[in-house]
Amino acid sequence: MSKAITGHLLLFILLLRLTAFSDLIHAAETSQQQANTNTPTPAQLLLELDKDRILQKASAFLNEPPRTITSYPCSRSAGGKHDYFSESDYWWPNPDDPDGPYIRRDGLSNPGNFNEHRESLRRMSIQVATLTAACIVTADQTFARHAIAHLRSWFITDSTRMNPHLNYAQATRGITTGRGVGIIDTIHLVEVARAVTHLEKSALMTPEETAVLKKWFADYLTWMTTSVNGLDERERKNNHGTCWVMQVSEFARLTGQQELLDYCRERFKTVLLPNQLSPDGSFNRELGRTKPYGYSLFNLDALAAVCQILSTPEDNLWTYQLADGRGMQKSLEFMYPFIADKSRWTHAPDVMYFDEWPVRHPSLLFAGLALNQPHYIELWKKLKAEPETEEGMRNFPLRQPLLWF
Repeated sequence: MSKAITGHLLLFILLLRLTAFSDLIHAAETSQQQANTNTPTPAQLLLELDKDRILQKASAFLNEPPRTITSYPCSRSAGGKHDYFSESDYWWPNPDDPDGPYIRRDGLSNPGNFNEHRESLRRMSIQVATLTAACIVTADQTFARHAIAHLRSWFITDSTRMNPHLNYAQATRGITTGRGVGIIDTIHLVEVARAVTHLEKSALMTPEETAVLKKWFADYLTWMTTSVNGLDERERKNNHGTCWVMQVSEFARLTGQQELLDYCRERFKTVLLPNQLSPDGSFNRELGRTKPYGYSLFNLDALAAVCQILSTPEDNLWTYQLADGRGMQKSLEFMYPFIADKSRWTHAPDVMYFDEWPVRHPSLLFAGLALNQPHYIELWKKLKAEPETEEGMRNFPLRQPLLWF
């Protein structure tokens, strides 16, 4: 065989091998692309699982007009028509002094208390979040238009808006006209603030309305971070302190207050985790209550929301740990077995509503995605979507996870 033929043959073989190698690389890349395509994003996961529920509820809400606290006056309130008012849950008439100051019965809600403002605020939160989620699912502006009507009534229109403070929340008859712990009532504004981020992109809300709306949240933030009641709530050592940070974080995000966002990140690391989390991952302040299971789940969800709001690539609160290893991963590891099988709960059952839980706790979903724990997500998918009673909904402020991705 001549050298020329041999050379051409070798070149041909080399080209074949290069082509085969190139095809192999291309096949591998194509396979990876298909694998990536077949892996659902959080939004796709939620759409697949939650679309029908969202649309069924949102369609019903289209028939319900906005109704703010101004529709529910109460003669026992020390405030005016536009001032939010509620009465402390666990305080009851004293059998030994029926006309005297109320006494505390932890975990037992008094059905005789004034709850109309609390219920109307929670109802608005549920409707705005659901309507916004339905608009995301369908791109139908009808849902956005109705959600924005609620926002106008609650935060913009002079005759119906709520004043941006909670001076008269969780009043206790014979003791006080309002307490710092009442600030927990507005955890239901967290998902409203998240919905605003989606709705402000719509041409249905003018820039002037958006500015007034955000000013309301900015004014409320100022009250929460400077008033006597606001500072009292901040210093609470249990879920109240967590919910203060959750609210301030989300309202600061909405209004672009970076200094408060940084403050909340630091407080999560230096106050919430050290004071609340035991070495085994349990919440010591919640286990001592009369509803240890429900309150542990509630506090875990609030902490998870804080991590979801505040985490950045440079400062990931999900993976942050104290020197002794305490952190969100530890708290999820503690609660997960008891969510998967409540019969394994080793502490006392809750005095009320023990059967209410668990549901699709956002802590499972958020942590499953953030910490790459698919079994958290699989458990989350199997649980019922939300509580079935007013009491349960009170302690479940994040109901539309689609808004969070």
